[in-house]
Amino acid sequence: MNTFSSIFPEEKSIPASVKLSSDLEQREYLINGQMLTWSGDLNPVMSPVFVKEGNDYRQMKIGSTPMLTSKEALSALDAAVNAYDLGHGVWPTMTVSERIGHVEIFLGKMKEKRQEVVNLLMWEIGKSQKDSEKEFDRTCDYIVDTINALKDLDRRSSRFVQEQGIMGQIRRVPLGVALCMGPYNYPLNETFTTLFPALIMGNTVVFKPAKYGVLLIRPLLEAFRTSFPAGVINVIYGRGRETVGALMETGKIDVFAFIGTNKGANDLKKLHPKSHRLRAILGLDAKNLAIILPDADIDNAVSECILGSLSFNGQRCTAIKIIFAHKDIVDQFLKKFCEAVSKLKPGMPWDAGVALTPVPEPGKTAYLNDLVDDAIQHGAKVMNANGGEILHTFFYPAVLFPVNDKMKVYSEEQFGPVIPIRSYETDNEIIEYVLNSNFGQQLSIFGKDSKKIAHLIDAFSNQVGRININTQCQRGPDTFPFNGRKDSAEGTLSVTDALRSFSIRTLVATKITDDNKKIIGNIIRNRESAFLSTDYIF
Repeated sequence: MNTFSSIFPEEKSIPASVKLSSDLEQREYLINGQMLTWSGDLNPVMSPVFVKEGNDYRQMKIGSTPMLTSKEALSALDAAVNAYDLGHGVWPTMTVSERIGHVEIFLGKMKEKRQEVVNLLMWEIGKSQKDSEKEFDRTCDYIVDTINALKDLDRRSSRFVQEQGIMGQIRRVPLGVALCMGPYNYPLNETFTTLFPALIMGNTVVFKPAKYGVLLIRPLLEAFRTSFPAGVINVIYGRGRETVGALMETGKIDVFAFIGTNKGANDLKKLHPKSHRLRAILGLDAKNLAIILPDADIDNAVSECILGSLSFNGQRCTAIKIIFAHKDIVDQFLKKFCEAVSKLKPGMPWDAGVALTPVPEPGKTAYLNDLVDDAIQHGAKVMNANGGEILHTFFYPAVLFPVNDKMKVYSEEQFGPVIPIRSYETDNEIIEYVLNSNFGQQLSIFGKDSKKIAHLIDAFSNQVGRININTQCQRGPDTFPFNGRKDSAEGTLSVTDALRSFSIRTLVATKITDDNKKIIGNIIRNRESAFLSTDYIF
């Protein structure tokens, strides 16, 4: 009998507060300010949650979404292109204060849908209720922080600069039409961390929700429709290969915001006929490393590495994907790490205190099992009790040791609850691993020797985007830059960096003469230009 045979509930035992009202058949999509109805094929949305029926299990179908084609995608693009109107449209020519007003209207309407979105996060991607609530609230906070950051940016831009007899005003202006695509693991938060900076800077947007975690956008469609002018935000669905490929081939996409795999990003960028004109903001793969030095506080290292490797089942680009523990303490670290894994509560997303939940990707448990089998064939052992046990969409974490470079899990990003651990003896072993990795997002160093830590910081500072000391790899706070090197990212995101990424600086300048000063003064005093202004946003 499977150890976790009782992990999936009977349907009658699911709390009423988290139950979905019915099978959510979505046919709506948003183009040019109109909620259109799709009459074609639908894509079923299957939850990672199964329900127990006697000795059998049934996977829950929670809804369906429209399988739009390239025709609808191109119609959405036309709407965005027309709304931008070569920079002359209503949205890009609005004042910053006016655009902020529209975003604030949306935010108010979004907050009314909190419970509905949180429930869909749980059912669609298996995220715990606590983390789903956190994702929603953090997204709202991010939008507020974005508004405040833009106010600061505009205040700094409201003054004129004088240099070498020239006076000028420098402001940030939009780039054009943006295509925004987010990941399934943070289908609300990470999607909106590109979508709203793109919008608030004056770009128009075609938005395609993530492959999984797509239904949760439905409650927000009406808020999008009523909060922004027609064509400013267009929401499409369907197979990415058909819809997104058609958009890129037109060459009319000016900004490509994508969070996913580097292969997917490369394939899509190649379709654009004028790649030099395409601004790309990409969050891609990672193989983040944790280094446990011989003098590390083992309890802290274990606690942080558990969070880093298994929060949301390790399905985060910022997760710790491999651990190098010094040979002098590896046995102690392994023992405590496996004990900590055994204390994590498996269950359904709505269960109190749950830490391990089903995974949403079809075929994911088979892939993870293949990684474990491959590692065993090349000399690793599963170190924790029940490690790698599977029941449908549930995969119990597998701690693998010792791992080596012959194993797939040594270099592949597993994006799931498989934790490879290797012992090391010299710094060169970990330095070589980082230097030779295709990825360069983050790493964590656990230890107390400042000289040793400083040496490793210097060794890695030109290899990864963030080095964490005695703490897990992570994205936040959102005011910190979030980037990566090699195949891990292109561009930098943070509250302020995102505003810069979705805009470009434009300068109006003139020689400092009495006549020119009079002209500029008249323009500002009579409010004859939306660009030239000394208004101060409160």
